[in-house]
Amino acid sequence: MPLYEYYCDPCDGIFETLRPIREASDPVPCPVCDRDARRIMPTSFTAFTFRDGYPRKLPDKGTYWHLGKEVKKRVTGGMRPNEHPELNKRRPPQRKSKGEISVEKEKAQLRDKERKKMLSSGVRPSGRHLPKSLRK
Repeated sequence: MPLYEYYCDPCDGIFETLRPIREASDPVPCPVCDRDARRIMPTSFTAFTFRDGYPRKLPDKGTYWHLGKEVKKRVTGGMRPNEHPELNKRRPPQRKSKGEISVEKEKAQLRDKERKKMLSSGVRPSGRHLPKSLRK
């Protein structure tokens, strides 16, 4: 059954009532003063359409909703549950501090030094100790 709006002159009130279409133009008793009220044209109007299988309000801005927030694109592909790439932006990797960089350089120097010792003693280094040119 459709929802219709009615206006009561004596109490100056607007109310809505569900009624069959054939009784839409008949007066309805006001819920406040119990006098007959006449039907008026709706003061608000809501329409919707379906786009991509989802109901959309008109006018449609072409955006989507994800957990109550407006986004421009739908979620596609593998995503973590309840996350959207526009709302949950990936954080850039943390920059290394000067101390961490110096430790890495020192480790690389020690690896090179160890590899040179192994090569000079006649032992062929294996795995990560092997120079890139000799790796297969």
